[in-house]
Amino acid sequence: MKAFLNLIRWQNLLMVILTMVLMRYAVLAPLISKIGVILIKGSGEEIPMSLQFPWYDFVLLVAATVFIAAGGYVINDYFDIKTDLINKGKVIVGTKIPRRRAMMWHNIFNIAGVSIGFYISYIAGYIWLGTLFLVVSGLLYFYSASYKRQFLIGNIVVAVITAMVPLLVVFFEWPALYKYYTLNAISLPKINFIVYWVVGFALFAFLTNLIREIIKDTEDFEGDVAYERNTIPVVIGILSSKIVSLCLIIITIILLYLTWHFFINDTITLIYITVAIVIPLLYVIYKLVISKDRKQLHYASSLMKIVMITGVLYSVVVKVILTWNLF
Repeated sequence: MKAFLNLIRWQNLLMVILTMVLMRYAVLAPLISKIGVILIKGSGEEIPMSLQFPWYDFVLLVAATVFIAAGGYVINDYFDIKTDLINKGKVIVGTKIPRRRAMMWHNIFNIAGVSIGFYISYIAGYIWLGTLFLVVSGLLYFYSASYKRQFLIGNIVVAVITAMVPLLVVFFEWPALYKYYTLNAISLPKINFIVYWVVGFALFAFLTNLIREIIKDTEDFEGDVAYERNTIPVVIGILSSKIVSLCLIIITIILLYLTWHFFINDTITLIYITVAIVIPLLYVIYKLVISKDRKQLHYASSLMKIVMITGVLYSVVVKVILTWNLF
């Protein structure tokens, strides 16, 4: 059981669940509750809007996402046996879990994820959304089989898929809100801004994941060279890869403060992003500059994962600010 849980990266799957739950209940719910509507069959008084995508369908949405992510982790280990032996010195597939069984689990997870994805898309009235799950499933397979061996493509694919996790929540909530309040409210207020908030989280997820992937590739340089993978460090060198990572970190920090200045501009957010996100990012820069071995690079990669978590947890701060009107 332990080997199986490690194979599907259970900690990462919990992170996927946490992200989606927080996007729905800590960001979307309090944001739309600040919008007042007058229902056609109501008392004539303005009432706050509420989530309209059913919670049980949301559970299925999370399950579909988790299944496809788990399938992606399994197939990644399936194709990475040789390089992982060099980079990590140990593997799960082929030792603790037979290759055939790993492929079986990959198929089970993907069939379940895509099937549930199409089902909830059909229930939502937009069956074409189901193609997202099919496309992501295919991208994760080809990432492991091919894309991650190609210059930059693999890094971008993973970063985009990571960014889609929070976006999925709004993709399914938006149609439900629009459909319900178009039919039942006297007029539909502008709700575009809720998309902007989730897109902000998605952009942060994209940038931080891209940075972490490049750092991980730098850490795995030896195995990638041995098996002729055209990762960024192999193609442009370790030093240049570090410079790329540093530039992306600086861009992320600048975007954080620009977003705060132009769109949020409250003291609590400023303190949070500085202490919980920017200072750790500056420490990542420091570790990259002084790094001379895999251990230090691994530390920088782990710290980036913490930054990704604190970025998601900012949604809790958003809920507190909106609930207590602290803006």
